[in-house]
Amino acid sequence: MPVKCCFHRSPTTETTVCSENMDTLLTNQAGLDAFRTFLKSELSEENVELWLACEDFKKTESAEKIASKAKMIYSEFTEADAPKQINIDFSTRDLISKNTAESTLKCFNEAQQLIYSLMAKDSFPRLLKSEIYKKLVNSKQVGNHKKWLPFL
Repeated sequence: MPVKCCFHRSPTTETTVCSENMDTLLTNQAGLDAFRTFLKSELSEENVELWLACEDFKKTESAEKIASKAKMIYSEFTEADAPKQINIDFSTRDLISKNTAESTLKCFNEAQQLIYSLMAKDSFPRLLKSEIYKKLVNSKQVGNHKKWLPFL
């Protein structure tokens, strides 16, 4: 499901391009590394770390591992005073707390979707204007990764 972002040149085309590029960036190692570096510079790397932890969590098959991973993600990212606490509203945090008690593969879906939306609307567009992005575009690292580098 495409997430609208802040590109307003042509609502339909730009929104699709932004969402596709965000998805591609998150699955491309060079893009992901650049995004992490950028988020770290903005003191918000916990967002992409939660998103990645959720992606890994969804691949878990053992019920025992699901429960332990759910507790780890909850304690690391969502509970009050977590070391990498994400910025989410109380109702979402409360829902995650209840869902974590049941430990299903869907217990973090709301948080992951909320964080994805935040990154797509806010962090990703700022990345595209950053020095980190400009350096990546001008470097030899880009190579075959131009597909996630929009508007080149």
